[in-house]
Amino acid sequence: MPHSENTEGRVLVYAPIGRDGPACAKLLERDGFSTLVCGGIGDLVDGATAGALAVCVTEEGLFGENLEKIGQWVGTQPAWSGLHFVVLTGKSQSGLVVRWREKMIDVLQNVSVLERPVHSLALTTMVRTAARSRMRQYEIRELLLAEKSAAQTLESVVARRTQELENANAELQQQMKERSRIEESLRQAQKLEALGQLTGGVAHDFNNLLMVISGGLQMLGRPVDESRRNRLHVSMRQAVERGASLTRQLLTFARRQALSPRALDLSPLVRNMLEMLERSLRGDIKIVLKLSDSLWTVEVDADELELVILNLAVNARDAMPRGGVIEIGTQNVPPSPDGDFSEDHVLLYVTDTGTGMAPDVAARMFEPFFTTKDVGKGSGLGLAQAYGFATQSGGTIQVTTKVGAGTTVNIFLPRSMKHVEDAGQEPASAPVEGRLSSLNVLLVEDDDEVAALTTSMLLELGYEVTSAASAAEALDVLNDDVPIDILLSDVMMPGGKSGVQLAREVRTQRPRLPVVLVTGFPGEEAKRAEQEGIPLLTKPYQLEELAHLLQRIAKSGARLP
Repeated sequence: MPHSENTEGRVLVYAPIGRDGPACAKLLERDGFSTLVCGGIGDLVDGATAGALAVCVTEEGLFGENLEKIGQWVGTQPAWSGLHFVVLTGKSQSGLVVRWREKMIDVLQNVSVLERPVHSLALTTMVRTAARSRMRQYEIRELLLAEKSAAQTLESVVARRTQELENANAELQQQMKERSRIEESLRQAQKLEALGQLTGGVAHDFNNLLMVISGGLQMLGRPVDESRRNRLHVSMRQAVERGASLTRQLLTFARRQALSPRALDLSPLVRNMLEMLERSLRGDIKIVLKLSDSLWTVEVDADELELVILNLAVNARDAMPRGGVIEIGTQNVPPSPDGDFSEDHVLLYVTDTGTGMAPDVAARMFEPFFTTKDVGKGSGLGLAQAYGFATQSGGTIQVTTKVGAGTTVNIFLPRSMKHVEDAGQEPASAPVEGRLSSLNVLLVEDDDEVAALTTSMLLELGYEVTSAASAAEALDVLNDDVPIDILLSDVMMPGGKSGVQLAREVRTQRPRLPVVLVTGFPGEEAKRAEQEGIPLLTKPYQLEELAHLLQRIAKSGARLP
């Protein structure tokens, strides 16, 4: 067998007595093995540690401490190693010797025993077998080393890739943070732009309205004939109505308008509006109605919906300077697997044959006060109010438009299971009845000018008036046992106590005293008033509205629930 020149390819020989060591080595060398004759047990341990194919040793070389030393080395071998020991023994079979040999075999573990005198063929054959077994162990060691190296390489690759992923993730997180920061900056810029547009539009429209009222008041202070006085009065009243309508549109867009929804059929509502729409449009505009006769019920605020339809019709009119057709239609929209809705909806659409909108204009069409019309030709609130109304009513709005091909506004409203209520016209306001007497109204209003005007209106209606500027003053009046028949209070007041809170305390002190609340902003307090069943009057209101409400309460003896 060819042998390697390194230490692992040799056979260790240790025979401390006689010439057995050199003779054994010479025999093995003739058979092709490289050998190392050890001079002591220390040399044998060192040789085994350096590496060997097998160990050929006489049993007397393992007596005493030598067996313990070589046994310690055997116990330190790696898992793949099992060095083979060929032990040459004597002929003695005494009990002591036999027990020692059993211990030796147990200590060395991988052992072959040859009894001397040993035939040369038996010795070389046994060493060859041990050498082949050792070579397979070396192959296993190399495989284990290769596996360990591969595992280390894989771990290194995994660690490197993990680090790369962590670095990439950190970079991505940083990019996301930067993107979020940029998007937030963009949103803030858009909010500021929208706020500037909104405030500019509000200032423009309200200054126009205030100019009409201010100018009218100045003119009324001068000598004017009766017909001119009447015209000024009509102009100022229209300005007030336009201001109230503008405020209502703004609140609807902001979804803060207190709606009064009721179940109704859209088709009759649109049909009843036809005459008013025709008066609002030009003669070269034709209105076509395509209304379903079997329309599902919806639950919406009819007044606000009429305002939406009117605004959309006016927008369509302005988009058709040379005339055209406005089509207003209604239809049921059942849910479908590939549709936009999972529940029944009712569609109200307004289509025109006008100029359409360019993409950059369409992108801003729901912004309040954004308009492409000339100054004074539109407030820019039509689509914004339609959007706010649809959203606040639980529906949605979709607009399709193309330059030169017109615009279609689709308003989808959820179906209601309630029965249709009377959608006819509200009865005309009844005339104010005669002056009432002996009814004292406790007026709670912190604004001096509004308090003075309201006092005049109440006196005109025949009521006596007791005034208070806050909830605390009103409670003091009630605690003084002043005879009060009706409490009329603003919702929002200074002093940390709202009109709703005042009404609750009145409920405790005077449970039979009727309370009416007045508000200029339908916020949370106004909503609480409605939830608690307290009558609510919205500013600005007409003298007739105030009169009818107070007369109804006085006649019915309405009290807080």
